[in-house]
Amino acid sequence: MSSANDAVEDARIQYEQHLHACRQCRADSVPCAVAKHLWRLYNTARRDRMRSEGA
Repeated sequence: MSSANDAVEDARIQYEQHLHACRQCRADSVPCAVAKHLWRLYNTARRDRMRSEGA
């Protein structure tokens, strides 16, 4: 179960780091394509964690 939590935390950290490092994300209020992809990875990891906790 901790690996699922680690995956969620890693995905969240990657997303947040990207938002701070990406020039486009900082300049615009709209996330770039990479940020959107990282957000999807985060959501997928969260869903996987919820499924593993419910099983």
